[in-house]
Amino acid sequence: MAEATVRKNRPKHLNLMQIRLPLPGILSILHRVSGAGLFLCLPLILFLFGASLGTPEQLETYRTVVANPLVKLVLLGLLWAFLHHFCAGIRFLLLDVHVGVDLPTARMSSVIVFAVSLALTVVVGVKLW
Repeated sequence: MAEATVRKNRPKHLNLMQIRLPLPGILSILHRVSGAGLFLCLPLILFLFGASLGTPEQLETYRTVVANPLVKLVLLGLLWAFLHHFCAGIRFLLLDVHVGVDLPTARMSSVIVFAVSLALTVVVGVKLW
């Protein structure tokens, strides 16, 4: 009976702006967001791929669409999403086989994933732009 009257000091609401996630947590959330973004933009990717392989008229449509700076920016974002999702996926596969599970190594692998994905985005983006 005494346990039922004990009041727990829990917050009534959760302020997400005050929570500071560690870098591996941010990486995990961005891995999910990049995967969802890639999935949702799949029709655009397939349309552009089909137009690039189609008839000369479709190729001209592809060139017109891709020449738009806004589309280029979206494609650059999709490129980052793919590269980040790929690099983070490799990290998560290594974590699944218990490689780099301890905290310092997990933090370092998060930094490496961010650095590699951003560097690859810059290199491939400059070549494609």
